[in-house]
Amino acid sequence: MSPHNSTAATGTEPVAAVAGVSIRYGSTTVLDDVTLAFSAGVTGLLGPNGAGKSTLLSVLSTARRPGSGTLTVLGEQAPNGAAVRRLRQRIGVLPQSFGFYPAFTVLEFTEYAAWLRKVPSARRRQRAREALRLVEMEQYADRKMGALSGGMLRRVGIAQAMVNEPALVLLDEPTVGLDPAQRVGFRTLIQGLGERCAVVMSTHLAEDVAHVCDRVSVLLQGKVRFTGTVAELCALPGESPEVGGASVEAGYLHLAGSEAVTS
Repeated sequence: MSPHNSTAATGTEPVAAVAGVSIRYGSTTVLDDVTLAFSAGVTGLLGPNGAGKSTLLSVLSTARRPGSGTLTVLGEQAPNGAAVRRLRQRIGVLPQSFGFYPAFTVLEFTEYAAWLRKVPSARRRQRAREALRLVEMEQYADRKMGALSGGMLRRVGIAQAMVNEPALVLLDEPTVGLDPAQRVGFRTLIQGLGERCAVVMSTHLAEDVAHVCDRVSVLLQGKVRFTGTVAELCALPGESPEVGGASVEAGYLHLAGSEAVTS
C-alpha cells in the first residue's frame, strides 16, 4: 500500500465513513471522490482555506447530501427523514462560528442545545452541567454568554457539542482566534474528547495536528492527498523527524508543492 494512503490500525469499526463522495457547485468541484473512515480518537483534516474541509464536515454531520457517494454513520448508511434525525442525535458539531443569544446564561445555552438534540427533559439540566464540567466551565454556569471571552465561548461551544453524549464530534477550525495560552489548553481538551468518542477536527494549523491528532488526512483542492498517522505524514519528505509542528508542515508542503497556500 502506498504510504500516501496508509491507515492507522485502530482495532475498532469506523464510527463514520464516506465513500466516493463528490460535491460540485456549478463548474466548481468542492469535494472530488473522497473516501475516508473515522474511528475513535482525534482525526485531523489538514488543508488550506478552500480545500473542502468544512464541506466534508457538513456531509459528516448529515447537514449536506453529497452529489454522489455514500455516508455511513454508526454502521448505518445515512438515509432521509426520521432516520437522519435519529443519527443527528449521536453527532456533536462545533462550527467555526456558532450563534447564541448574548442574554442567555451559559447553563441556559447548554440546556437549549440539549433540547435541540432531543435529550429527554428529565436529563437536560444534568447533561448540561456534566458537559460544562467536562470543559471546566461549570463555575461560569450563571454568567451571560455575551460576557464571555473568546476562549470561554469556544469551551461552551464544545460543551454544547457534547451535551448529547455523541459518538461523533465535528470541530471546524476550533482554535482559530485563540491566543497561544488558550490554544494550548484547548488542545488538551480536544485530546480528552478523543478518549470518549470519534473526533474529526478541520484545521490549517500544523501545530494543532502535531499536538492533538492520532491520524490526519490532507485535503487539497477537494481531493484526499494523504491519510495515515501523524508520524507517517512527518516522514514523507524522506526523513525520520520528531513529530512536531515543523515536521507536520514539512510533510504537508511535500504533498502540496505548488498548491500550497499560506493561510
